[in-house]
Formats: sequence, structure tokens, C-alpha cells
Amino acid sequence: MPADASPLGYRTRPTKTLLSVEKLRKQFTTGDVAAVERVSFDLGEGEMLALLGPSGCGKTTTLRMIGGFEPPDEGRIALNGRDITHLPPEARGIGFVFQDYALFPHLSVLDNVKFGLRKLSRAQAEARAKDMLALVGLESLCTRKPHELSGGQQQRVALARTLAVAPPLVLLDEPFSNLDAAMRVETRQEVRKLLKSAGSAAILVTHDQEEAMAVADRIAVMEKGRVIQIGTPDEIYRNPVSAFVASFLGRSNILNGTASGMEVKTEFGTLPLSRAANGAVSLSVRPEQIMLEADPNGPACVVGREFRGHDQLYWVQEGERCMLVISGAGAMIDVGARVRLRICDCVVPLA
Repeated sequence: MPADASPLGYRTRPTKTLLSVEKLRKQFTTGDVAAVERVSFDLGEGEMLALLGPSGCGKTTTLRMIGGFEPPDEGRIALNGRDITHLPPEARGIGFVFQDYALFPHLSVLDNVKFGLRKLSRAQAEARAKDMLALVGLESLCTRKPHELSGGQQQRVALARTLAVAPPLVLLDEPFSNLDAAMRVETRQEVRKLLKSAGSAAILVTHDQEEAMAVADRIAVMEKGRVIQIGTPDEIYRNPVSAFVASFLGRSNILNGTASGMEVKTEFGTLPLSRAANGAVSLSVRPEQIMLEADPNGPACVVGREFRGHDQLYWVQEGERCMLVISGAGAMIDVGARVRLRICDCVVPLA
């Protein structure tokens, strides 16, 4: 296993820095609040970073500034140490995969991929395009037009066209949003594999937390124009820094308590903390950290249940609070049953 890889296959830290984004800011005249507010991060060579957040958080504007499609009001962008902040898109050497793929409908698949290779001879361009189509598994479809392909195939053609010019960095703006649920799962893994095979780094914009965790080496969670937390999917899921991050990346129950060192007193008793804290704190408790115990005299009641095949999601009411609980697919507890809740893992103090 590489020194910078985790057991999950994600990079735990960037390798040699490819891209540096420093204090980017953008405010549109139609709004009183900046769309992007002093966003900074580095991207390593061959690394995949997801910009994750709700609509309007500034992730697409950040991507467009990196690509050169939107000028920043402040800040600096450097690629391989070269300042590209004010260069036009075509002078940056960055690949861009658009949400609608932007394929030319009148050109064949092969000609679409060849389009960006105009500096090569005809023979060289055709050979390169065929190599890229082989990489994405579409060499047998090179004579078809885009409308004759499925959504997933169009996505791969768009990626082949981008990778054909060997960009060190590829930007992807919600690239899977036009695909159905099953195709999204299949295509996003193909795209990750293809980018890794090509050695290109990538920045993916998405509002889908499952997609971000499945594809990215690291995730930058954005809220109101700012990067709130950046880290591997595992780090952010297990140690969110705020209630927003805890609730946006997966589901979470937010509790209050009084902390003292590595312990916290809560309505569910004294619990261990994942990191030291003192005084009044908010806490993140993931639904899978809670156990349900059937008890006719229990203080809580199951008010909803969702069977999901591999597990079950329960809504459990205790007093004024409704808790989310995930348990295995085995024994079911009926809606209306009385239960007790037991938290069986360290809880996370939030900022």
C-alpha cells in the first residue's frame, strides 16, 4: 500500500502539490453576500477532491474560477507553481467535463474525441482518439453519433475527449446528475478508475454526499461560500467539526451535553468523547451508534421504520426528541413498540 493511502484506498494527504487555491473571493452584483468567501485548498498530483455542499454554497463558482470561466475578485490560483489566476480557460491546460457533456451532435464519437487534438497530425490525432476510446471501453462505437449512445456512454465519450489532451487536472461539474440512480453508481466508479489510470487529478462538484464519499480521495464541505472542513471521507464522517457537516455528510443526531476532558454528561448518561472538550457542547451521534432495546416499559417509542434491505432505519420518539437509529436487517421492532436507546460508541463534540 502506498505511504499516502488509507486502508479504504483514499489518499490521507496530498502528494506533490499540483494546484494551489488561495483565498478566492467572488461577489456578484445581484447579491449582498459573497458567493465564495476566501476559499483556500491544495490539490495533489493524481488526487480527486470533491467540493460538496447544498445549492448556492459556492462550489460551482469556485470550480468556474479555477477553470477560468469566472474571474475572481480576490485571491490566487496556481497550477504546477504557475500563476493562472487571470489566464483564459484555453491557456490553463485544464480539462473540463460539463454537466450536459457538450458533445457535438453532428460529429461521430471518434471525431468528438479528436476535436481537441488539432495540434497533432490527422494520423496522430486518430490514433490518440482511438486509444482514449479503448481506455473508456467504447472503441467499437467510434462511428456512432452522440444521440445513439446511452447517458453513461456519452459521459465516457466526454471524459475521453477531455483526457485525450492529457490535462494534469480535470474539473467535473455535477457530471452524473443526468443519469438514473443505477447508472450513476456504475458510471462514477468507471470515471474514478479512468482518471486514476490516466494519472489526472480531478475536482468534482456535487451535492450528493454518497457520490462524494464514493469517488473522492478528499472532500471539501462548503457552506455559504466557505470551506468548513476538508479531509478524507472517513475523517469527515467520523469527526465532523460542526452540526452542518455532521448532518450534511450522512445523517446525525445532534445532542447537548456538558463535557469534562474525554467524557460528556448527556440525557443518555455519561458517554466517552472522540476528542477532549470542556463545558457545554453539542454532540454528533450517528444513527448506527445507537442500539434499540425492546422494553414494554421503555421511555421511548418507535414512530417510524424504513426497511432498506441491508439494514433498517427507525425514527424513535423520546419526550420532545426524535432520534434516528440504524440497525441490522434481522429482528424488526414494530412501529408503536416501546424501547430503550443506548449509545454504544464515542460521540463527537462539535464546534
